[in-house]
Amino acid sequence: MPTITPHEVQVTGGVDIHKDTHTAAAIDSAGRMLGSAQFPATGAGYAALLTWLQAFGVLVLVGIEGTGAYGAGLARYLSGQGVAMVEIDRPDRKARRWQGKSDPVDAEAAARTALAAHRTGRPKTRGGQVEALRNLRVARRSAIAGRADAQRQIKALIITAPDQLRTRLRKLKNRELIKICATARPDPTLAGDPATAVMLALRALARRHQQLTVEITDLDELIEPLVTAINPTLLQLNGVGPDIAGQLLVTAGDNPDRLRSEAAFAMLCGAAPLPASSGRTHRHRLNRGGDRQANSALHRIVVCRLRWDPRTRAYMQRRTKEGMSKPEIMRCLKRYIAREIYKIICPPSPNDVTASAA
Repeated sequence: MPTITPHEVQVTGGVDIHKDTHTAAAIDSAGRMLGSAQFPATGAGYAALLTWLQAFGVLVLVGIEGTGAYGAGLARYLSGQGVAMVEIDRPDRKARRWQGKSDPVDAEAAARTALAAHRTGRPKTRGGQVEALRNLRVARRSAIAGRADAQRQIKALIITAPDQLRTRLRKLKNRELIKICATARPDPTLAGDPATAVMLALRALARRHQQLTVEITDLDELIEPLVTAINPTLLQLNGVGPDIAGQLLVTAGDNPDRLRSEAAFAMLCGAAPLPASSGRTHRHRLNRGGDRQANSALHRIVVCRLRWDPRTRAYMQRRTKEGMSKPEIMRCLKRYIAREIYKIICPPSPNDVTASAA
């Protein structure tokens, strides 16, 4: 049997990522374990990890779990070095119970999953305008949640406030309520009095609400032109505004060509029905996986079109006559809209058009 030199060995790597360290494992094309080692999660550590993997032979693939979190830095480095990568799903729980858990074991499992190409996908690239859009949307979503919390807390304090104050504030509209509470001038030296304390709390919450509103407005002024620059066609769809378009673009990523088909995009958005048939029963069930923010964006498009789009309303009436419930019809509509959006986010290449015509 001929001797195989190290440079002829095809190596597949797997990496178990953590905040401060990454553990790598290497296997050959036959699945034999070559070794494992731990490296710091720094630029120098990424370079040492890649050098260590390449020392076993020709590095053909690296599997990483979590390229969007602690593995983002390593993924960027490997991508810059031209290394082929796949993102792997979380290990199967049953398999983990049988083989135990440790960093080297998880790294080896990542390598074997990458080699078998089982439940893997191309990771998102994070160096373009969509990544910039994602960062802005993180701040906007946080501001919206904080503003909603502040408003709920204001309403809760009014319910338990003294009678005179509650009677004066409880029937005000939100905008007027926030304005009155923010401009109130309670005496801080009387903070031990419940009536004064509740006004101090209401003023603090109202001013927080106003500040977050300003933040949201400023972020919207940055997000809308960025969405327009990335994909202006998406904003022309019925029911799609900058917020919804931004979420769908972030879900697809800077490299939407990684999505193999419109069915894959629908699955990513949690809008693909899953088969749940057995014996004589033939049916599909709701998909509760995927990106729930993208699923929410599709839901809002459906709600908007059911109200304003004649074609969608006609579809609702026809399917209702066929005996389908409203939730079932809305799930069908989300699937159709996912197909429509995929064609805009991932337009066919000239080669695909030529092949289809042939």
